[in-house]
Amino acid sequence: MLVLKRKTGEAIQIGDDIELTILAIEGDQVKLGIHAPRQIDIHRKEIYLAIQDENAEASQSTGLMSQLLKQRTDS
Repeated sequence: MLVLKRKTGEAIQIGDDIELTILAIEGDQVKLGIHAPRQIDIHRKEIYLAIQDENAEASQSTGLMSQLLKQRTDS
C-alpha cells in the first residue's frame, strides 16, 4: 500500500484520468473531491461491498432458477 501525506487543497493524481483532492480535514474525517471519468464507478468501501454481496446473491439466484427450469424441461 502506498501511503501519502497531503494537506488541504493538495491533490493526488492516479493515472491520466483520476485526481483526488483533499477538500477539508475536520477532526478524524477527511473530505475528498474526486475527478474521474463518468464510466468509472466510485463508491465508499462499505457500499461497494454491499453491491458485491447483492450481485453474488443475484447470480446464485439466477443460477438456481436456470437449474430449476432445466430440470422442469428435462422432465
